Amino acid sequence: MAEKVTVTVLAKMKAEGEKITMLTAYDYPFARMVDECGVDMILVGDSLGMVVQGESSTLPVTMDQMVYHTTLVARAAKRAMVVGDMPFMSYQTSVKDAVKNAGRFIKEAGAAAVKLEGGAAVADRIKAISEAGIPVQAHIGLTPQSVHQMGGFKVQRQEERLLEDARIVQESGAFSVVLEGIPFEIAEKITKTLSISTIGIGAGVHCDGQVLVIHDALGVNEGHVPKFVKKYKELAKIAREGITEYVDEVKSQAFPTKEHSFK
Repeated sequence: MAEKVTVTVLAKMKAEGEKITMLTAYDYPFARMVDECGVDMILVGDSLGMVVQGESSTLPVTMDQMVYHTTLVARAAKRAMVVGDMPFMSYQTSVKDAVKNAGRFIKEAGAAAVKLEGGAAVADRIKAISEAGIPVQAHIGLTPQSVHQMGGFKVQRQEERLLEDARIVQESGAFSVVLEGIPFEIAEKITKTLSISTIGIGAGVHCDGQVLVIHDALGVNEGHVPKFVKKYKELAKIAREGITEYVDEVKSQAFPTKEHSFK
């Protein structure tokens, strides 16, 4: 089996210029496929609120739900690093709550790291969680948990603030940082400035790695997808064709045949 991806492996990849791959997964079957295909990191994202639960945002997702889904993913992943996404209000209330909830991802769910949104404002959380022995991936730029404060899902262009946030999360102990919805020129400056890896989503090719929501990348979602998403397959179309064929065959009694029946 290939070498298990750890924070040390990721640091080496950055140093050697090897791009890092990251995808979301929320259950055992998808996590197993992602892991077996060689993806380096699996994010159990609070995006599950939108792509799995049908919510309009990530805000309703709970810690218990995140722990449950992370457990399924961790069970499947043999090589990839599993990162649990800390949901809204699981770390904002206090440093103590942040450490306690981060610990649940490691102790109960089997994750290897956690991710939380925010820059300078959550530096004390990042520092405390890291000092508790839990690797932390930061997330700056467009942060979906702050969608109401930002006035919607908008590209973030405040270069000075973004560079400062990136520097502070690194100094606070983060091993990596997600850059979301940031112009590629700014993302390139951040990537060159930091010694930790940058993972881009809508932040251009110059990041150390990329992350996508798997339901977007594989065409499971049929609604609007962001500009930065590339659909590699159209699974929803294939699934609908199969389901329609099943309905037709049952109605016409073409299925089941003797081949699918017991004597």
